[in-house]
Amino acid sequence: MEKYRDMSIRKKSNIKMIRNLVFFIGLIIFTFWYIFKDQDLNELLEVIKSANPFYLVIATILMFLVFCCESINVRSVLYALGEKKVPFLTALKYTWIGSFFSAITPAATGGQPVEIYYMTKDDIKTANGTMAMLLQLCGFQISTLVFSIFCAICNQSVLSSDIVWFYILGLTINGFALILMLIGTFSQKTSKKLSDLNVKMMKKVKIKNIDKIQVKIDEGLKQYSKSSVFIRIHKIEFAKAVLRVFVQIGIYHSIPYFVYRSFGLNELSFFQLFSMQSVFYTTVSGIPLPGSIGVSETLFLKIFGSAFGKNLLNGAMLLYRFASFYFYLLITATVVIVNGIKTQDIQGEVDKGIIEIEKLDNGNNKELAYN
Repeated sequence: MEKYRDMSIRKKSNIKMIRNLVFFIGLIIFTFWYIFKDQDLNELLEVIKSANPFYLVIATILMFLVFCCESINVRSVLYALGEKKVPFLTALKYTWIGSFFSAITPAATGGQPVEIYYMTKDDIKTANGTMAMLLQLCGFQISTLVFSIFCAICNQSVLSSDIVWFYILGLTINGFALILMLIGTFSQKTSKKLSDLNVKMMKKVKIKNIDKIQVKIDEGLKQYSKSSVFIRIHKIEFAKAVLRVFVQIGIYHSIPYFVYRSFGLNELSFFQLFSMQSVFYTTVSGIPLPGSIGVSETLFLKIFGSAFGKNLLNGAMLLYRFASFYFYLLITATVVIVNGIKTQDIQGEVDKGIIEIEKLDNGNNKELAYN
């Protein structure tokens, strides 16, 4: 019976994996068809060729540093929790595998559970792996909002009428997520009341499997409660973790500037491009598509249109997305495949990863799915 049960689980995980990949690839195909259907491809190629490779290499390296910052942060938190010193390359492997699964799942909910799973395989306690992910997420939400609000206030011209409502939506979603995290972390009574209210509302609309959902919510609240204990005991380490995420997001928001400079442009300052990216990222994060495919490309054209101009804009968007997403999507996919080959069970590794998404995702996970 156990054999048939495992086969059934594998079949379900395969279907889920294939469904996510097909939807993800379909989004990419449709997005590029829609954006470039009226574009002269020869002209587009000439624009791309005109870009200075030196600045594009810098942009690509910056994205690598973004992953490095997250790996260092998770590694440091795990060590503060009493785990052995995780090798940097191992921590980077966790980050890249998580990034791949985040890219192919809606709202980037797949990455963190898979990272926790791989940590557990390396004898890291599940509770400590979850804690590291929660603190990374908390720092991410804080830094994203601080940068975004500060940049929007200092550079209000970036909030054009075309995107202002999408920006407000993204700001609201990120702000609401941060408030819920803080409540879950520091106020058990309030979070429990909100949880019970949420369950009652779901019962009224007759959502299935309410009991299972409630168990997952309660498990999530326990993890947030544990994080408050860590913060009280390790105040300095928590402050360092948040600061490292600020550096991480700051590096990420710097990428468009170097794409801009690759075309020989220098009319806008670093801060102006940084502000556009900060607002852009917050706006994109309000729409939960895998890898923000379609949304990122479309909103980039709107927000950065004044920076690059009509002739360079499509080429700039392609180069930006390649440096900050597509290039590393290929790398992270390769890491998943190579890791599976090393364990001599690539299918099993992917299956287990998908199963862990189903088991560990409590509805509160949101990875750093860079857009």
